[in-house]
Formats: sequence, structure tokens, C-alpha cells
Amino acid sequence: MQNRQPEADEEVAKSLASVIGSISGIIASENFSNSDRAALKRMDPSGAPPLSFYRFAFRHLPRYWETRRKAWQAILHGMALMSPRIHRPDMPLGKVLAAERYSEARLERLLAAEGETLRTLVLRAVRFLAAKKQPTNWTDIAGLLLTREADRQEDLHMRIAGDYYKNLKDKEQ
Repeated sequence: MQNRQPEADEEVAKSLASVIGSISGIIASENFSNSDRAALKRMDPSGAPPLSFYRFAFRHLPRYWETRRKAWQAILHGMALMSPRIHRPDMPLGKVLAAERYSEARLERLLAAEGETLRTLVLRAVRFLAAKKQPTNWTDIAGLLLTREADRQEDLHMRIAGDYYKNLKDKEQ
């Protein structure tokens, strides 16, 4: 492992959690334009974004979001799909997936994926949770899509898997 500073990691996590809390609240708000929410829901995260994405991004996303545009497209698309039940900081992704009986095979593919495949699998998991009207901690999902450093990715994967297995109710018990 690389020599990381825990204070810096904690600051990045707090910053992302703050951004996620803010943008999920905006998208879920009854004051957010229904037409913009619908456009974000219809958006193809792998294609060219609609103007509603750019309007939202330039107003609400953190500086330098453009360097990870496709990841932010997937985040906003997924949040719009789950609206109004989007973000629950007290419900880690792994715990929610376990509670809703998301399969181990799907979780394994999700945590092993990269790039376009990762975005696709994340959005499948989001649709799964949206169908069950189950919000989750979107900081975990955003972390999956935005984290580039291998050590941080591994830490996040371990935490998601740990939350999953600690909360999985084994059928054989």
C-alpha cells in the first residue's frame, strides 16, 4: 500500500459526502423541475448529456467535475431514477444490497468492474434498489464511480463487501 495520510482521506470523504447530500436533496426536492428530473432519468450515461445535465453540473457539482463527466452523468442519472428516495447516509450500500437479497454474483461483478462496465453495473444495482424503493448511502456509489486510486478503491470494496456479508441473512440458517 502507498503511504497515505488518513487526514487527507477523511477530508476527501467528508467533501464527497457533503456534495452527495446536497445534490441528492436538490434532485429529490419538489422544487426541482420535473422536466429536468425526467431528462436526467432518460439520459444515456454513456452518450452525450442533455442540457439539463450541464445546467445542473455547472450550478451544483464540485469544481473540476468535467474531468469525470461520465461518472457524474451516471451519478445524476441514478439519483434521478431513485428520486425521491435517494440518499440515506445511515444505510451503507453493502447493507442495503444484503437486506434486499442482491446476489453475491452480481456484487462480485460490480466490485471487479471498471470503466463503462462499472457504470453499467452500478446503474443496474441502482435500478434494483429503485424498484424496491430502497434508498442507500450514495457516497458509496459515488465513491465506486469517482475513485481512481487503487488503495482507496480496495478500501471501499472491502467496506461494501464487509457491510454486505455482515448483514446477509443466510438462507441455510
